[in-house]
Amino acid sequence: MNRYQTLTVDGYEEVVRCDNREAGFAAWIAIHNTNRGPALGGCRVWNYGSDEEAFFDVLRLSRGMTYKNSLAHLPLGGGKCVVRVDLGRVDRAHLFESVGEFVDTLGGRYITAEDVNSTVEDMAHVQRSTAHVATVGASGNPSPFTAYGVYCAIKAGILYTRGRKNLSGLRVAIQGVGETGGRLARLLASAGCNVVAADLSQERLDRLRSQVDAQVIGPADVHRCRCDIFSPCAMGGTLNHKTIPELRCALVAGSANNQLLNPSDGHLLDRLGIVYIPDYAANAGGVINISCEIDGEYDGERARIRTARIGETVTEILHRSVATRLPTSVVADAMAEELFKLEKVA
Repeated sequence: MNRYQTLTVDGYEEVVRCDNREAGFAAWIAIHNTNRGPALGGCRVWNYGSDEEAFFDVLRLSRGMTYKNSLAHLPLGGGKCVVRVDLGRVDRAHLFESVGEFVDTLGGRYITAEDVNSTVEDMAHVQRSTAHVATVGASGNPSPFTAYGVYCAIKAGILYTRGRKNLSGLRVAIQGVGETGGRLARLLASAGCNVVAADLSQERLDRLRSQVDAQVIGPADVHRCRCDIFSPCAMGGTLNHKTIPELRCALVAGSANNQLLNPSDGHLLDRLGIVYIPDYAANAGGVINISCEIDGEYDGERARIRTARIGETVTEILHRSVATRLPTSVVADAMAEELFKLEKVA
């Protein structure tokens, strides 16, 4: 049985904790901002080391979704669900049905979807308890669109900084080759890039190497790899005051959320002359695809065209950054805030 506790957090519209001892999990939903519409954000499942760690993550992720959805010009706000659980010790179907009950208590103010360690199949179980879930319908798995959006962001970044319309011969180091990172690796390899891959899972690396000619490097060393582009596609916080000075690349663009551990890390990248494409600008393809399901009859080609516009957004961020001499992270935040800090959209 779910038990709920409402939490008060400055800067957030609504934060709720859910505990279910019978199902073996604790979960949090944070709704950051709904000025542009209902909050959309995936359900992240992780065996967090502590409740504090999970709570910190849901706040960061939900805020990031507000900025992502706003910068993509979607009629959606930002929210997130995180579930603290050991998936190896629970009934998965029961878990996600209970998560669906949790989502339903918010009455549509939050729409959930698949995310890290949750799948389209899991969302089908969520749907048994609530109608406020995406990726179960026609849009399906958002990962192909997320990867394609990052690919478009990289192309725009290389065109703007180097004047090159193609990526052939560029060396790209990808940190994490799971569902999205692996797809990105294949896109980049098809474009003629030399791919260097790192992942904690040998199975993922073996699968990737069966598909493309990729060099494998240890997870602890991938950010130090000499390359043209470093692409964080795993968990957040990997760009920080310790790792950034060790980067040996000219451009950073990846699919991971919350890549910067602290806002000051965007300034550090800028001072070192490393061009950073803000994560939520690059990785918006998944939510763009989902929005095409939410706002009417789904059309995959329309979703792909809208996702390709990420390149235009990236170009504008880079142009404004040069013009204002401000880090791209600051510029992207300002662009997003221009949209979501306005009065509520009718």
